[in-house]
Amino acid sequence: MTNKTYTTIANLRVKIFADGADKAGMLEMAAKPFIQGLTTNPTLMKKAGIIDYKAFALDILREIHDKPISFEVFSDEFFEMERQANEIASWGDNVYVKIPITNTRREGAYELIGRLANNGVKLNVTAIMTLEQVRGVMEKLNPAVPGYISVFAGRIADTGRDPIPLMAEAVSMLKTNPLAELIWASPRELLNIFQADAIGCQVITLTNDVLKKLELVGKDLADYSLKTVKMFYNDAQTAGYTI
Repeated sequence: MTNKTYTTIANLRVKIFADGADKAGMLEMAAKPFIQGLTTNPTLMKKAGIIDYKAFALDILREIHDKPISFEVFSDEFFEMERQANEIASWGDNVYVKIPITNTRREGAYELIGRLANNGVKLNVTAIMTLEQVRGVMEKLNPAVPGYISVFAGRIADTGRDPIPLMAEAVSMLKTNPLAELIWASPRELLNIFQADAIGCQVITLTNDVLKKLELVGKDLADYSLKTVKMFYNDAQTAGYTI
């Protein structure tokens, strides 16, 4: 079996979005022409030490206003999610509102998704992991309003399941709504970019630590092997190991 070699990202169809909540990192990635959008979530914001949610979002939006960016609601009650969603949507034309597919009681957010979409709110429906969930969202999105369906392919892979067949089927399902785009979310490695591209997935979100590996695309494997050997050797020397 021959391993396929990927040498460039220039001819990719899939759009690369940066996922994070560190302002410096977000601005660094937003400045790169191959980054076509950004996403964040409450977990990333907590890890980054963000205390004032709205102040952080508005600060970012003063700097990033020419690329789509997603901010997530954080209530567990649908009526409050709706209020938050409408507030977040008012912050900018490039803002997408992330709505979780269910609340913590496993109650589906489909009716809320429908109301918001029909009200013109651009949505990013998140934490999706089944085709049934994809189908339910597709039934509620407004075909005249742009939206993202974010399937957590990386977390699906974490369970020992191959996410590619599910993602490929989701791509087919989205063909009925030209303004709905599939996001390959929670990727675990750079290879996922090329897997997403191969099946026609429109978007993939990547954290900065994964994005920094882009320089490795197409790297000579023999050279990479030697670099790894040198790393082991140098670390052993600097540690002063003896036997």
